[in-house]
Amino acid sequence: MFKGSFVALATPFRNGAVDYARLEQLIDFHVREGTTGLSPCGTTGESATLTTEEHKDVVAFVVKHTARRLPVMAGTGSNNTQEAVDLTVAAAKAGADACLLISPYYNRPEPEGMFLHFKRIAEAAHLPMVLYSIPSRTGREIAIETVLRLADEVKEVVGIKEAGGSLDRVSELCRQTGLDVLSGDDSLTLPMISVGATGVISVLANIIPRDVAGMVSSALAGEMGPARAAHFKMLPLVKATFLESNPIGIKTAMGLLNLCAAEMRLPLSPMRPENEPKLRQALRNYGLLK
Repeated sequence: MFKGSFVALATPFRNGAVDYARLEQLIDFHVREGTTGLSPCGTTGESATLTTEEHKDVVAFVVKHTARRLPVMAGTGSNNTQEAVDLTVAAAKAGADACLLISPYYNRPEPEGMFLHFKRIAEAAHLPMVLYSIPSRTGREIAIETVLRLADEVKEVVGIKEAGGSLDRVSELCRQTGLDVLSGDDSLTLPMISVGATGVISVLANIIPRDVAGMVSSALAGEMGPARAAHFKMLPLVKATFLESNPIGIKTAMGLLNLCAAEMRLPLSPMRPENEPKLRQALRNYGLLK
């Protein structure tokens, strides 16, 4: 179901509010540039600092303006199960094609709590679900045993976004489950595809969607020479956009490229003065800035 390059869509702000005019332009940009699908209101979309109403409104806006030109995988996760249910039900009513559900952060549930959390959301929303395991952000990995149980017992669970940095784990997920495994780390997309992943939910695709989609397409087709060349070309840009906590780097890059304002919500702060020149140079070296 989920194969290709999905963009972890940044949420544009202007003077503290969601900039819907820019969001509309970003959606059209991704349609033109060959992105496979959109994933709004994930961590790159600053979901943690969107109000509940903003979160629902952004998802509904993306679904409406995309108008079925691309699938929409809405970020609807929370460490509060009832809030995740509320957001996921709203996304389903808005017409989203799937939801992306980060594992509960901070409260670090045990495997049984993790299983029951996702099961409760599935029972309420009946929307295809992509799990999201990113232990560096949440403090706890979704155990492979829990993923296997969810895949077996909860029909809505169809994929997992994997951002734990372990190819061994990705290999086991691809070997033991029938789920679509999507990279959550741009620098590991190509290695993950080589062991069976089906694509990426990409931060970098916010600025170079055509190139990310092209690399993924080549890799999935077994054309590893062109895919490897694209991977090596992108790697310095990936490193530069992750010099600071995501989405500081990518939002700054989008501002430099006039895709949207480089505006984030506290507690995220502007990129440090010593890092912005490094990002500018990486954008120049890639050919995006003069």
